[in-house]
Amino acid sequence: MVIGRLTESVLRGVDRVTFGVTSTISESFLEPTLRLGVTGLSGAGKTVFITSLVANMMDRGRMGRMGAVASGRIEAAFLQPQPDDTLPRFDYERHLAALTGPDPHWPEGTRQISQLRLSFRIRPGGLLAGVRAPRVVHVDIIDYPGEWLLDLVLLDKSYADWSRDVLARMQTRDFAADALAQIEATDPAAPHDESTAQRLTQSFTAYLTAARAAGLPDITPGRFLLPGDLAGSPVLTFVPLPKTGGRGSMGREMERRYEAYKRQVIQPFFRDHFARIDRQVVLADLLGAIHSGPESVDRLGATLTELLAAFRPGRNAWLTRLLGGKRVEKLLFAATKADHLHHSQHARLTALMTALLRQSKDRADFAGARTQAMALAALRATVEEQHERSGETLDCVRGRLLDTGRQAAFYAGELPEDPMHLLGPARDGAARWLDADYQIMRFAPAAITRKPGDGLPHIRLDAAAEFLLGDWLG
Repeated sequence: MVIGRLTESVLRGVDRVTFGVTSTISESFLEPTLRLGVTGLSGAGKTVFITSLVANMMDRGRMGRMGAVASGRIEAAFLQPQPDDTLPRFDYERHLAALTGPDPHWPEGTRQISQLRLSFRIRPGGLLAGVRAPRVVHVDIIDYPGEWLLDLVLLDKSYADWSRDVLARMQTRDFAADALAQIEATDPAAPHDESTAQRLTQSFTAYLTAARAAGLPDITPGRFLLPGDLAGSPVLTFVPLPKTGGRGSMGREMERRYEAYKRQVIQPFFRDHFARIDRQVVLADLLGAIHSGPESVDRLGATLTELLAAFRPGRNAWLTRLLGGKRVEKLLFAATKADHLHHSQHARLTALMTALLRQSKDRADFAGARTQAMALAALRATVEEQHERSGETLDCVRGRLLDTGRQAAFYAGELPEDPMHLLGPARDGAARWLDADYQIMRFAPAAITRKPGDGLPHIRLDAAAEFLLGDWLG
């Protein structure tokens, strides 16, 4: 029986390898495809990033930092149906209409995984440019909710470890009081009761929702906030408990469901989508975390560091790719909403992003991947101004306020030149910033008037695209 199962497993493996190698060889030599993952936590701007990237690659008038654009190598760019028939298409046209219509507004955030294929016809260069035909290459852009992304950190955590970490953080947060009181009143050794499990889960989900609203990134399990067709299922009905108990107990059933969640929800997502990425963008609303306070900055750094451990960074040699051993060969760490700051502070925002993810960046560099950090705005919503206050000249930005629609000038505060002036207090558990008050405003998209051939206004999106795609389109 054991030998039979092993033989069947080996045969299935051979079939997969044979089919995989054949299809990959065909793809690699005929019309090669690069898979670009766009990830980040909720509110980081994934949908806007993808929409603006596609718009600016199709109308490239604002993409001057890309070598393939400057040299005229890109003859055409066009959208094709996504290659995976089981995935929804990223709704590019609807999102673009939201940003560029007569009443510009931010599109809805990502609520499910989606895909978009952007294809390019590239004019050959070099001595044989005149005798070689243009080639076609594809970029498949993969978008998925930040809440789902956070669940990857659970793959290496037991139920006991996860429960201990979550309950410890809940002890320090006022908005966790109701959920924590219900959990503490529950005897893990008592027999499992489904109505009690559902009541606890509802209260715990309310806590996760409040944590997300407070700008805190540690909101696992992420599917509790975006359950989709799993809503109400046992795999989404569990909470952290301090102990597990014996067979049939509440604690043991919570542990069983946690492990089922990892096995039936997280692992398929990781295997089918996340682990097949060639290049990765990691977006973070670092300014929002700074505004929320030291705890938010500390948790953002810790969460992203745990998350990035799930990548397999390194160089993708052509033979390795043909045999299916893909690694993430380029990682871009991007602090979004740079248009909320005057350009004189962008270098400091970049330095802060680099320092926040120093451990992950060093690990990726050591493994042979190329990494870069930058501050960007995929869609620029402000203009820069200077204002005098108490004899001091302040570098400000002006934009249309999201809540009222009024135009307002805004000074966010000055970021420190040394990132450790923020990261130090954050890692030491400070309750608030001692010597500064960092503000943030929510700006709506500005009305856009575009000349023919122009994409959407941005800050450094062309530099980001050059890093991620320059060699692919060269």
